[in-house]
Amino acid sequence: MTIRKKKRFIAGASCPKCKAVDTMMLFLENNVEKVECVECGHQMVQPEAQISKASRAAEQVIGVFKPE
Repeated sequence: MTIRKKKRFIAGASCPKCKAVDTMMLFLENNVEKVECVECGHQMVQPEAQISKASRAAEQVIGVFKPE
């Protein structure tokens, strides 16, 4: 069961898929922020901060480039 809360439109935003303006709706679904175009249904998801931090923590620096 998905729970959607606090739907609100983003003024002036255009859909990257169909290019329609003022059709982007921001909402929370299962505590994840999502944006959906009400015209074509295109969705974008913002990953949670914990997921972003975890994926960055595993990265390692191989070397540093120093131009001369």
